[in-house]
Amino acid sequence: MYLGLDLGTSGLKGVLIGDTQAVIGHATAALSVSRPQSGWSEQEPSQWLRAAEEVLDALAAKHDLSAVKGIGLSGQMHGATLLNDADEVLRPCILWNDTRSHAEAAAMDADPRFRDLTGNIVFPGFTAPKLAWIRKHEPQIFNRVAKVLLPKDYLRLWLTGEHVAEMSDAAGTGWLNTAKRDWSDELLRATGLDRTRMPRLIEGSEVSGTLRRELCARWGLSADTVVAGGGGDNAASAVGMGAVQNGQAFLSLGTSGVLFAANDSYSPDAASAVHTFCHALPGRWHQMGVILAAGDALNWFAKVSAAKAADLTSALGNVQAPGRAIFMPYLGGERTPHNDARVRGSFIGLEHAADRAAMTRAVLEGVAFAFADCRDALIATGTTLERATAVGGGSLSPHWLQIMANATGLALDVPVSGDFGGAFGAARLGMMAAEHAGVEIATPPNIHHTIEPDPALASAFADAHARYRAASAAIRSLSI
Repeated sequence: MYLGLDLGTSGLKGVLIGDTQAVIGHATAALSVSRPQSGWSEQEPSQWLRAAEEVLDALAAKHDLSAVKGIGLSGQMHGATLLNDADEVLRPCILWNDTRSHAEAAAMDADPRFRDLTGNIVFPGFTAPKLAWIRKHEPQIFNRVAKVLLPKDYLRLWLTGEHVAEMSDAAGTGWLNTAKRDWSDELLRATGLDRTRMPRLIEGSEVSGTLRRELCARWGLSADTVVAGGGGDNAASAVGMGAVQNGQAFLSLGTSGVLFAANDSYSPDAASAVHTFCHALPGRWHQMGVILAAGDALNWFAKVSAAKAADLTSALGNVQAPGRAIFMPYLGGERTPHNDARVRGSFIGLEHAADRAAMTRAVLEGVAFAFADCRDALIATGTTLERATAVGGGSLSPHWLQIMANATGLALDVPVSGDFGGAFGAARLGMMAAEHAGVEIATPPNIHHTIEPDPALASAFADAHARYRAASAAIRSLSI
């Protein structure tokens, strides 16, 4: 068996797979987030260890874990976990969705070395500006920092005793030379650090260490159980969905939205707000267009309409050409392509005939046009996309997926069933490390059906997307 552990923001999930990669067990444990001030988001790393113990206890109660040969890790990215020289946690981890370091991020982004070497805009959620904030506001903490670890890599330290990170997660720190897949001494110096305070880097499918003996004894695992490098949450999910070869992609229609594309080469375009990171497998990179309110936009409209989201979409009938109403889904700012935390959403083009159904269609179309913006940003970097695997809660709506296909021009493959999240991808990475396997085991899921763009509506959706872009450009400054 092979175990994947996915350390999320709200919970930790463990998945056991067998040698055929079928899921044979899973368990979860909840986590809580602390928000001591507006814009702050923190978590105590001790929670992660408690959650891991809870998950392993639950799995060991139902399965003989002596058959586990490899463990893989997936996790929330960007978090700053700070340790002293005794590996003691110095303060709560500052999480990916913490925005306190916006001024430090802007200052770093104004330094051309950061975009040149990392291939990305320096976002406030990245790790490097968090350390700059701590250096300024908590110098007594900064001066004691011996190691900076990402969340899943602190879990690895507990599992193996090793300070190790892997490329996909490290690419989201603001310190990695993403092309060379190595820490940048120049960028570390710019933030008052050096590589001695960074973990050792490996690839996600490589062995980072073996499980500590006391943990093996506690849960009945073998003393030679290896722990793989693993991956950041989206990269690990891509391994689980088989999005590992050039041009393979997935479209995640969850609370937020992600259009993820695997690449064989490094093709950054920081100004587009496309994330260009290392993949969790060697010699591969990936790009992501990210929108902040996807399913969240529909849930918001359902709430103000006093209706259930599923009822709103099921009442629409067949997909039709977009109407006059346009919705910009920037309810909490936008990432790709605008990189604007202050912009807000809006309806325009409303008329007397705009009933709830028309406004629901506008919301679905607006999110789809935001994905089309992500598609255009990815294509502008040289990435070719023709199809994507559809995942996330919104993918349960055939109506929304048809709108999404029409707006993006992508054929959307809908899997039969299964868990293709970070924990499953992490288990695959654990299998790769234990069996010296590679990309060949990261196969795509079985597809139930494919939703193709409707050629009869292609022109109408292209025209509507053009109006959406023009409206966005015209009113963004008014919504701040």
